[in-house]
Amino acid sequence: MGRECLSSSLLSEGRSYAVRAIAKVCIPDMGATVNDFVINVATANGTGSQSSNLILLNALFEMGVPVSGKNLFPSNISGLPTWFIIRASDNGYQAPGDRTNIQILMNPDTWFKDIEKIESGTVIIYNENVKMPVEREDCLTFGLPMTKLARSINPKMAKMIANMYYVGVIQHLIGIDQGALERAVNRQFKGKSSAVEVNLRAIEEGRAKAAEEIEWESPHVVEAREKDENAFLVDGNEAVALGSIYGGVNMLSWYPITPSSSVAEGIIQWLPELRDTSDGEATCAVVQAEDELAAAGMVLGAGWAGGRGMTCTSGPGISLMSEFIGLAYFAEVPGVIWDVNRVGPSTGLPTRTQQGDLNLLREASHGDTEHIVLIPGTVEECFEYGWRAFEYAERYQTLVFGFSDLDLGMNNWVCTGFEYPSEEIDRGKVLRTAEQVSAIENYGRYRDVDGDGVPYRTLPGSGLDPILYRGTGHDEDGVYSEEPDVYRKLMMRLKRKIDNSRADLPAPVMREEEEQDVGIIYMGSMENTIQEIDDMIEETGLKVSQCRIRAMPIHPDVAGFIERHERVIVLEINRDGQLYGVLRKELPNDLVSRISSVAYSDGMPPRARIYADMILETLGEVKP
Repeated sequence: MGRECLSSSLLSEGRSYAVRAIAKVCIPDMGATVNDFVINVATANGTGSQSSNLILLNALFEMGVPVSGKNLFPSNISGLPTWFIIRASDNGYQAPGDRTNIQILMNPDTWFKDIEKIESGTVIIYNENVKMPVEREDCLTFGLPMTKLARSINPKMAKMIANMYYVGVIQHLIGIDQGALERAVNRQFKGKSSAVEVNLRAIEEGRAKAAEEIEWESPHVVEAREKDENAFLVDGNEAVALGSIYGGVNMLSWYPITPSSSVAEGIIQWLPELRDTSDGEATCAVVQAEDELAAAGMVLGAGWAGGRGMTCTSGPGISLMSEFIGLAYFAEVPGVIWDVNRVGPSTGLPTRTQQGDLNLLREASHGDTEHIVLIPGTVEECFEYGWRAFEYAERYQTLVFGFSDLDLGMNNWVCTGFEYPSEEIDRGKVLRTAEQVSAIENYGRYRDVDGDGVPYRTLPGSGLDPILYRGTGHDEDGVYSEEPDVYRKLMMRLKRKIDNSRADLPAPVMREEEEQDVGIIYMGSMENTIQEIDDMIEETGLKVSQCRIRAMPIHPDVAGFIERHERVIVLEINRDGQLYGVLRKELPNDLVSRISSVAYSDGMPPRARIYADMILETLGEVKP
């Protein structure tokens, strides 16, 4: 690229971000970075940019480049700002990154804020038809009248087609393979040949203009890598939907709420394709309920009747469902609820991500309750826990929560396929014949005859009594009781039942160093950022081990991990360190002093540098 020196200038006066000097910047010829860059597209909701952004993401994916995409969108209001962040990384890093390398400006409402955040040396691509200045002589800039060009193709669709021009510019700058790009366009507009033709034309015009007019070389390029032919992109919600279908869901109740709605929509979409309905019989009852409480009640009804019922929601929905959640726990009715976490409390930030619902799920309802919570960290686990949740629910006769978040649930992740189990479906302790009932001495609906805390049950329609489930105080036969010793015995059995699930639930994923300087305990979607955090910390000379918790109650192996490390950080995406609090409750007293909390949440997907710096600061305060 030669040695490019960019002169200093002043940003225009009177802007909201204030006047500031830009220092003289020289960009040395160090060669272009290969497969190591972040593209940030700043646009507005409802402008069709999602298609162009996914085309860029999929084109890079088609080239075999490790890539991830983050969609930062508003609360379903057309015209509000949205950003799409694409990160390419040969190291496999999937966090948004510390800085933007290529900034695309399409939205006048955030124009100056977006420019203000840009670091020196950034490539800026912008729509000249916005008619706003880009006064950053310390950056590499290129503008096109994208809207005007799009009008020449289709005046009615110009607003949406304009986005394809920056796709063409990016193609030229970083060197996206034409075949990969065409495959991405065809995938995005599958079956719509006219749309494919129009958008490819716009992309080509953008590419040609960039090739003709850009006189500087891009500091970032893309190189093809060997692509795994089995790999595909899928979001966590769709993976949960597919896993739930595989797990035998036959009743889905739901009330729409961001970011969980696409779980239900995925089930509805895939049911006809994955289940034989040639006889005209439905394989799953799907009900859009009048509210979240009703949806939860339907799940209990399905579980009581012997079905596999589920619903999906987010934190506000869990709050509303609490009454039925307590009933399911106390009456011991199986069911599944998926919580795709958004930012709370209250309405919070509906379209941002967090891990703030952990305590809510673990102890939902009043009184002494404790629930089984499955916490996937990958799309593969979203699928797996989609079907496993039903197994655990029936095995332990209780509600089971799936705990995902917006980042994992609504963004696309690379996947190489799902693992299908070979074992038979586990329906738990269900008695289906009179002979089975009579074989149990002194059978009672809530009597523990095996010592594992789990009683046997019968199902409505079987002709076997009793089928009573009771949400008030009851004895082992299900008879109403307010006797203190009866209540105490019942509650201790329920606790024993959930405690006994510990070793049965998914074990933690551990990656341990021989030199066990520091251990990091984390959960869920932090899996997609942890290796970059690990690498940053190890640059200081420390050796870092990892332990990802995948279920509640805590697996026994977690205590062993802590015992092997003198300093342990509990890392999570919330304000109050909820996982840290759970560990303090469940760990032996002698291990509690070994753990420290690092919790941070601003609604954004985790950025590695923020967490790495916080961990190092905390370690500096903890004496080994």
